[in-house]
This record gives sequence, C-alpha cells and structure tokens, in this order.
Amino acid sequence: MKIIGLTGGIASGKSAVAMELVSLGAAVLDADQAAHQVINLPAVQQALEKRWGPGVLKPSGEIDRAVVAQRVFSGQQKNSPELRFLEETLHPRIRAQFEAQIAKLAAAGTAVAVVDAPLLLEAGWRNLCDSVVFVDCPREKRLERAKLRNWSADQFAAREAAQMPIEEKKQEATYTLVNDGSRAKLSSQVQALWKVLNP
Repeated sequence: MKIIGLTGGIASGKSAVAMELVSLGAAVLDADQAAHQVINLPAVQQALEKRWGPGVLKPSGEIDRAVVAQRVFSGQQKNSPELRFLEETLHPRIRAQFEAQIAKLAAAGTAVAVVDAPLLLEAGWRNLCDSVVFVDCPREKRLERAKLRNWSADQFAAREAAQMPIEEKKQEATYTLVNDGSRAKLSSQVQALWKVLNP
C-alpha cells in the first residue's frame, strides 16, 4: 500500500484534493477528524481541564474547541507554550490512530491511503508516508476562503504563524498541486498525479 501525505497552507484546498483522490479510489485519513475524536478522550479532557480550568468544557462535558483555539492562538507568537502543550497532548494519540487505521487498510488490500494533515510536517508524521503532496494556493485566495469560515484576518494570520512557513513546506513536498483556478483545473492535476501514484 502506498501512503501519501497531503498538506498545504490554511484553506489551500486540501479537502478538495482529498475528495478527488477518494473518487479515484484512495482511502483518506483525516487529521482534523482524528483530532476531534482524540480531544474528547477522558485522559485528554482531564489534561486540558487541569491546564486551562473548567471553562474549556461545554455543559455537555465535551471540550469546547473554540475556547481551546482562543487559548492557543491568542497573539501571533510562534511556538507558544499553550500551543506546544496542546500538540504534545494530541499528536502522539493522533499518530497512534493513524497507525491503527493504516494497518487495517493494508490488511484490507487498499492500494493508496492519503494522510490529510495540515500539520503533517510539523507533527513529525512525514515518516508515515511514501511521498508528500503539497497543495499550493495564493495567500489572498486562502484568506478569502478563511473568511467564509468566519475567521478574521488576525485569526488567519495567528494560525498561519503557528505553522511551518509555506515555502519550507513546499520544499519538503514530493509533488505540488497548484490550486489557483477552477475545481476542474485542480481535478485534472489530481487525475494526472493519480496516474503517477497508482500506475
């Protein structure tokens, strides 16, 4: 089984690429979904509540991710201790989940699995993958999309500052897709890439 890492800047179109790859037959492991599951594990809830107090919990007892985001993305400092704490708490558990999913997919005879992870490189998950696909998109287009998610320009900048610089991510990639136009243009690039990945 080939394992492809999928990464890119915030709102670059990674999900659109993942959907195209699924339509071609790939299985996708979604880091955001995994984080949503992992953050509500009892041990994680306890660690976050101990660090930040009961205000991080919703009345239902689940973690309030909006409150956590305020804690870790306040300001634009890189390597903030709060963000580092969160990543050190979540990332090993997300990796364990990925490893279990990869083992199941391999046993089922899946040909290509895609690890869709904005922080693929930052989290040290590169070594799970045979190659890395970077989705490139101009910053202004990414900011427009982030605003559709109700993010302010400051929130976008704070989250981007917490990640590895775009140019460094591009240099780490095996393949780059340019998402600066229509969905059809992106789709044709994904189909061409698929022929390389799965000849």
